[in-house]
Amino acid sequence: MLNISKNPLNQRIELHGFKSTERVFHQRHYKHFNRFLLGSALFAFVLLFLPWTQSVRGTGSLTTLSPEHRPQSIQSPIPGRIEKWYVQEGDYVEKGDTILHISEVKNEYFDPKLMERTDQQIQAKNRSVESYQSKIKSLNNQIAALGNERNLKLEQVRNKLLQAKLKVKSDSIDLEAARTNLSIAERQYGRTEQLQSEGLKAMTDVEEKRLKLQESQAKLISQENKLLAAKNDVLNAEMEINRVRVSYTDKISKAESDMFTAKSNQFDSEAQVSKLQNQYANYEVRTGMYYIKAPQNGYINKAVQGGIGESFKEGDRLVGIMPSEFDMAVETFVAPLDLPLVHVGEKVRIQFDGWPAIVFSGWPNASYGTFGGEIVAVETFIDVNGKYRVLVAPDSDPEAEPWPENIRVGSGATTISLLDDVPIWYELWRQINGFPPNYYQPTTTDSKKTK
Repeated sequence: MLNISKNPLNQRIELHGFKSTERVFHQRHYKHFNRFLLGSALFAFVLLFLPWTQSVRGTGSLTTLSPEHRPQSIQSPIPGRIEKWYVQEGDYVEKGDTILHISEVKNEYFDPKLMERTDQQIQAKNRSVESYQSKIKSLNNQIAALGNERNLKLEQVRNKLLQAKLKVKSDSIDLEAARTNLSIAERQYGRTEQLQSEGLKAMTDVEEKRLKLQESQAKLISQENKLLAAKNDVLNAEMEINRVRVSYTDKISKAESDMFTAKSNQFDSEAQVSKLQNQYANYEVRTGMYYIKAPQNGYINKAVQGGIGESFKEGDRLVGIMPSEFDMAVETFVAPLDLPLVHVGEKVRIQFDGWPAIVFSGWPNASYGTFGGEIVAVETFIDVNGKYRVLVAPDSDPEAEPWPENIRVGSGATTISLLDDVPIWYELWRQINGFPPNYYQPTTTDSKKTK
């Protein structure tokens, strides 16, 4: 009783004599209560020295370990119009199954025989390339023939030049012989004339020697003319060599010019053929894009574009698909203050939303409904929510309990990263003062660095 009333009952009513009063208001209850308080204090004091596992809590959601196993949307790389749906929402599809059929909306691809006509253009250009190759071959043969003809002509003219030089040499010898004969005839005429003056020779002998002298002079002049004519033949032969060279050089140059023009046209035609082949390949690939197919096994979640005849742009989402086979993981976020405490390879306890659990963060062995995990990736750049992203995969320990089969991608999860073991009094002191958990480096991380 607090005895705050103005009419205290203990002064007006006699409580002694009642059994309940005797059981309550006796002196022994103080002794039992004191023992209880002392035992509680001793138990609390001992409890302060029990080990407590520090932890870093994080919240996130379920995702997949590999990016290719996450829910995705199928886009069309080309604009088009929906013509027919082959699936419904919730259907299971395998890789390569046709989901829908689309048609063209660009007028440059409306021609139903576009690929056939492009192939005809490629064949025509290939024939053009072949004709240019034949022309180049003919011009090469022509250049080779002109080269052979030039060599023969030059050989012929060189022979004429050699003949002319030999004739000059022969005429030079004949000229020297004529000069010798003239010198002999002059001496004979002088001696005969002297002997005739002395009366030893007749006038007939003098006239005969005079005639012979005149013949020798005539032969000398004739031989000089022949020598000059031979020298002119040498000059003419040399000029003929130059004329043959110039003439055939002009013919060969013209043929080479035609050949280079043909080669240029050939290269241009080959470039056009390559361009047409590229267009043909693009048309062929584009034709294969008219049927949107499943990239992997999975379930159709939602048809983003609906109806028949609805148009869309390239890159627009058409349908969502969830892969049927995936490796589950937890995507959680930790505060920047706790980031140095999180390391790859550390063990984590996970509580899934909707899954019954009794969690003692300091005594993980006493918790119920949590499952083991292992950190596989820690992001080094802060997220938009002001925390760092951590990816947790199922525990690789074969004795660890497997994750539930009924959990789904996108559902929530709470992670508890287990750190050092400290006394409970230390953890209370840390929590009261707002200090972070103990900074440490796990032995697994140190061993990986030393390797």
